[in-house]
Amino acid sequence: MAASDESTKKKVSEAATKVKWDTSKMTTTYANVCNVSSTREEVSLLFGTNQTWARGGDEVVVELSDRLILNPYAAKRMSLLLQNIVSEYEGRFGEIQTGVSQQVPEGTSH
Repeated sequence: MAASDESTKKKVSEAATKVKWDTSKMTTTYANVCNVSSTREEVSLLFGTNQTWARGGDEVVVELSDRLILNPYAAKRMSLLLQNIVSEYEGRFGEIQTGVSQQVPEGTSH
């Protein structure tokens, strides 16, 4: 068998690799608030629940429940996945209005 045939078989084998999702230790947490921060080495996502039901107060109480720390590569993949799923959602149900400005602050770049 030629070397190119072996290379093709290897590529097909790698492409056919299946991922098995083991959910035996998975937990589910609801969040209606998310914040994010980063350093050069990691991206931290903080999730919580807004506990302030009465509007008009001077203070909003957010009970943080979970922190997810990702390396920048996993954060980039997550960003792409979220962009895709939100686009699909908006295509089916209409644009999501967040009330948050989409402008990039001065001095920052994409």
